[in-house]
Amino acid sequence: MRNAAKITTAVLAAGALTLGLSACGADSSDTDGPLIVAASPVPHAEILTFVKDNLAKKEGLDLQVKEFTDYVTPNTATQDGSVGANYFQNKPYLDDFNKKNGTDIVPVVTVHLEPLGLYSHKVKKADDLKSGATVAIPNDTVNEARALKLLAANGLITLKDGVGNEATPSDITKNPKNLKFKELEAAQTPRSLDDVDAAVVNGNYAIESDLEPSKDALVLESPKNNPYGNFLAVKKGNEDDPRVKKLAKLLTSPEVKKFIQEKYAGSVLASF
Repeated sequence: MRNAAKITTAVLAAGALTLGLSACGADSSDTDGPLIVAASPVPHAEILTFVKDNLAKKEGLDLQVKEFTDYVTPNTATQDGSVGANYFQNKPYLDDFNKKNGTDIVPVVTVHLEPLGLYSHKVKKADDLKSGATVAIPNDTVNEARALKLLAANGLITLKDGVGNEATPSDITKNPKNLKFKELEAAQTPRSLDDVDAAVVNGNYAIESDLEPSKDALVLESPKNNPYGNFLAVKKGNEDDPRVKKLAKLLTSPEVKKFIQEKYAGSVLASF
């Protein structure tokens, strides 16, 4: 229920997007035409733009990048063919999205990890959070569970044994600081930092908000055995599109790895 209004709004937005792209004459199913990729602005669209400006022409790839600031429209646009691919999400999120929306989007190649972090404008260490402090967390199913797991991994709460990617605050069994949770759309969490005691923020939104995860986070996800790598994705059946194969190759090239390392200085980690 908590996501119904948001998803409805995003689906309507996707419909508007479809009309807009159709009016421009773009056809994502034409393998001889441009490949339109939906992406979050940071770092996904930045990485794609690097590929477009520096690598794509040499491979004969006409790449177009469309930016979106939510986590729903890129998938609905990929499903309905408004775009040919997307680059913004991880596997647990995609699995949940496909299940709830009847879509059949599949990963192509994993490119990077954006460590989830806990941030605050009011304390310097997680242990300094006072009893009854309010913590903002993303309200979509997978990222909420991921945020709670981050807090649990750092001793701030304890979750039920075996809780998976649908964990909510109701699955907390121990809460020694009596933390209160404010559930917000993921993009809103960094903007809430002046109003709450701390917020768990996705890496892309942290970077967009001039937070530096490797330095500013009170606690940060470990990249070791992390299932939340972000990947290029397409509607099932389009994996063999030659344009998609070219882009997958370029996104996992030494040039892109170097770009990620130099531009994001540990706040985004290459996964290849």
